[in-house]
Amino acid sequence: MPFKVAVADSVFPTLDPAKEVLKKIGATLELASEPKPEAIMKIAADADAVLVTYAKITAEMIAKMPKVRIISRFGIGVDNVDIPAATAAGIVVTKVPDYCIDEVSDHAMALLLAVVRKIPFINTKVHAGEWKMPDVVPIGRLRGSTLGLMGFGRIPQLVVPKAQAFGMKVVAYDPFVPKDVFQKLGVEQVDFEQLLKVSDYISIHSPLVPETKGIFNADAFKKMKKTAYVVNTARGPIIDEAALAAALDAGEIAGAALDVMTQEPPGSSPLFGRSNVIITPHTSFYSTEALVELQTKATQEVVSVLSGQAPRNPVNPEAVAQATAKK
Repeated sequence: MPFKVAVADSVFPTLDPAKEVLKKIGATLELASEPKPEAIMKIAADADAVLVTYAKITAEMIAKMPKVRIISRFGIGVDNVDIPAATAAGIVVTKVPDYCIDEVSDHAMALLLAVVRKIPFINTKVHAGEWKMPDVVPIGRLRGSTLGLMGFGRIPQLVVPKAQAFGMKVVAYDPFVPKDVFQKLGVEQVDFEQLLKVSDYISIHSPLVPETKGIFNADAFKKMKKTAYVVNTARGPIIDEAALAAALDAGEIAGAALDVMTQEPPGSSPLFGRSNVIITPHTSFYSTEALVELQTKATQEVVSVLSGQAPRNPVNPEAVAQATAKK
């Protein structure tokens, strides 16, 4: 019997890159009819591997996947997969941490420039027949300002030279990155309180973990400069959106640019309709090239594990030996 790979959900125009990789082991691929548990389990119950984008893979679902050796995420974060349950079941979970680092770092800078220069706001005015330069007052100069990075992994490290090219000083908070990495890139290492205090702009790049959920709350916004902007291309729940709306209403910060939100799609939000808030629909990862790279790398992890080899980017390495040996 050839290996069966279940795809829980897909945002791709085609799964051809994944199918091409799976040819190496003669595996078949099947996409769920919809990204809901019942539909996913129809194809995953007898699968050897699962590929997933945004669909939730819960402990209850994992318990009904006896043959699955690997759950490979089309993406960087894995907060939609129950990692402890997968580990207990001997299933390795993988991610692709290096597929869209150019795109997300570009998008973060684009959002920052757009919100600070008030481009969407004034563009709307001009299209409505209003040619009024005073409407954008005030705008601060980027050169000489301070960009604070929340998190200092692959993506924010690529933001650094882009921000420095605009003459910005860069500081960053990340207790898990060695000091020499900061020094090599000419970035000042700060703690979270300092980040809030000294930054003219803050760009969020940390993972969503219990320690970061809601870390940008009412107290955090009160500690930021009244002229500061916050940009988020990481995970929506890192920002308390109600607190952000309240901070904007109170003039505690100047604006925000978000590519991610707590609920996606958000339905309604107190952040909608504000001239000082830009929201893009979780598109920072996207480019034609990035999608092909993502599919290819995520599927290569499946091929490795089903071939009895270790994957490149396991989230739970303690499960690798059991997963690769499972028959």
